[in-house]
Amino acid sequence: MIRAMVVDDDALVRLGLTDLLDSDDGIEVVAQATDGLHAIEQATAHCVDVALVDVRMPRMDGITATGRLRSLPHPPKIITLTTFDLDEYVYNALAAGADGFLLKDTDPAEILRAVHLVAAGSAMLHPAAARRLIDRYHHAGQPQATAARARLERLTPREGDVLVLLARGDTNADIATRLNMRESTVKAHVSRILSALEVTNRVQAALLARDADLT
Repeated sequence: MIRAMVVDDDALVRLGLTDLLDSDDGIEVVAQATDGLHAIEQATAHCVDVALVDVRMPRMDGITATGRLRSLPHPPKIITLTTFDLDEYVYNALAAGADGFLLKDTDPAEILRAVHLVAAGSAMLHPAAARRLIDRYHHAGQPQATAARARLERLTPREGDVLVLLARGDTNADIATRLNMRESTVKAHVSRILSALEVTNRVQAALLARDADLT
């Protein structure tokens, strides 16, 4: 069972997201919060696996809250949600450690799918946001590509294989099947990849791989 938290200053949005998540037999909403500070309190008091966090909130916004939540001893996975499809929100949310970025008008089934994917260790980006991220990093220029390739040289050949599939959006289970490995071994490789590349989540690792033209 995935233990979820909904963070939004709009009571109707909190209610709608809570009802949506609770409609899934594999998800249980164990906490709700009205802003970033409240979210940190709730995440500390409850064992939360995945938090859906609004970007624009009073007292502490969702970007700042994401960074604070990721620094907790037992940090939840985080999907940031916003009504506004603005580039700086996407980049800042991912830099703060978010595992997913969705617009609030995303199809309900896709929101549920995102929660399951993120809980399983994968990432989920709204298609438009993903496209812009790829374009931004693809056209960033040779110096950035060179720097990315240099960081990827820290990986073993097998870790490089795992990174290629991770960057394509494969789950740990998918990677295990494709590379004929145990899923636990894939998880160990992913953990090592994140550490070696000095990134906090799979999205940032995937962006590095794309910047280096690995995919």
